[in-house]
Amino acid sequence: MQIFYSPKCLDYKKGMHPEKPERISKTIELLKGKIKTKELGWKFMEPEQCTDNDLLLVHSQELIDKIKSGNFYDPDTPNYPNIFNTAKLAAGSAIDAMHSAIDGETAFSLMRPPGHHAGRDFLGGFCYFNNIAIAVAKAFKMKKSKINKVAILDIDGHHGNGTQDIFQDEKWQNKVLYISLHQSPAYPGSGLYSINNCRNFPLKPGTDNREYLQNIDITINHIEKFDPELIAVSAGFDTYKDDPLLSLNLDIETYYEISRKLNELNKPIFAVLEGGYSTDLPQCIHQFLNGAE
Repeated sequence: MQIFYSPKCLDYKKGMHPEKPERISKTIELLKGKIKTKELGWKFMEPEQCTDNDLLLVHSQELIDKIKSGNFYDPDTPNYPNIFNTAKLAAGSAIDAMHSAIDGETAFSLMRPPGHHAGRDFLGGFCYFNNIAIAVAKAFKMKKSKINKVAILDIDGHHGNGTQDIFQDEKWQNKVLYISLHQSPAYPGSGLYSINNCRNFPLKPGTDNREYLQNIDITINHIEKFDPELIAVSAGFDTYKDDPLLSLNLDIETYYEISRKLNELNKPIFAVLEGGYSTDLPQCIHQFLNGAE
């Protein structure tokens, strides 16, 4: 297991905003302690920043210029100093995790900001660039390993409207399968039905472990039929029962089961952190990583 992380992602913060540095710093503290006490074969890797050309694989030049210049306003997605470079580092970390998966090593990008609400021409929902979409698009450019199809499973409790916006384009429809399990009603209000290669599973508030895992089994069947060479996971943990932003009802141990079920597909897998805002986020991530072993 390779975990991509840079302390540079801790450098921005605003008041009581839920997407705060402690989400990552507390997780790093827990994971390093587990590695030390259990002698796990997990390695922390320093990610590299992606290029502007990488961003252009899924985003418009207009969006890139807007974030680079700081010429934007979104109350949920603040214009932090140097956020352009920090967001590029998070996207680069997702690319590095993708490379590791193709090389046979399960990988996790433990970075911020998240990405799945960023579309081709828009930012929002704490997201500036779509980390997982950039990594998936980059995978198709790989020469050392021919990738024809990629499945993206989005387990964040909010619908990945940005990822759907990018991959529902006709040019991706035979190459990418996007599946999202998310609470509805909830921000951003999309994902109410499936469209083309984007399969949506809206879940009612209060959905419990049993019902959620039943839906995971259905999504895994979809992935098996699609038969991708690579699986990418938008790993959000705001489905947890004590998360302050949503009303789903998953226990910590459920993340182990989700990851274990995915691992049984015997496909290269990488995951990228999205949401998750409870104080138990480190334990949720730890269980998810354990299930991938």
